[in-house]
Amino acid sequence: MKVALIGASGFVGTAILNELLERGHQVTALTRDNANIKKQHENLQVVQANVVNETELAEKVKSHDAVISSFNAGWTNPNLYEDFLSGSKAIQQGVKKSGVKRLIVVGGGGSLYTAEGVQIVDTPEFPEQIKPGATAARDYLNEIKKETDLDWTFLSPALEMHQGTAGVRKGTYRKGLENPVFDENGHSVASVEDTAVALVDELENPQHIRERFTVAY
Repeated sequence: MKVALIGASGFVGTAILNELLERGHQVTALTRDNANIKKQHENLQVVQANVVNETELAEKVKSHDAVISSFNAGWTNPNLYEDFLSGSKAIQQGVKKSGVKRLIVVGGGGSLYTAEGVQIVDTPEFPEQIKPGATAARDYLNEIKKETDLDWTFLSPALEMHQGTAGVRKGTYRKGLENPVFDENGHSVASVEDTAVALVDELENPQHIRERFTVAY
């Protein structure tokens, strides 16, 4: 497939880029600064673009088979909530303008629900330092759920994707929809590499059109 990837230099985006290239896809990495993408590959094209400019994005992604967005407005950005939400909406509209139908978005785990029906971002123990970004991802999920033209999918990573699994690619995972997937020890954990595996699996064999899903071991 010919895939446009937004956020290819980020933590999740880098893993997605590697997985796409490993599987033989042609990738256009859209970035604010070409220097952010260090990787070189015969199937990789790096293109400078302001992805939150709908018209510019539409021009850069047209003729692709799919767009994957791992957009992040920056964890230290004081306007993270507003910039993430407005940027995500702009990307969605830009993809619609381009004529590309398939959009896969990497969101957050904070919008998943506890067994009591409370979204995790709203629980007292949720870390304050990541709450703006997690809340923005939750609110954007509510927005994209209204989208009826695009074949969108929203992936919520495991709650502990960042903890102790760096560099691990098992190639296996379990899936859920609205609730975290827990292991026998009560942890929702997966490496970023296997999160990318799950995302590219969904790209190649769509199972969650206009739906959110989550993965963990």
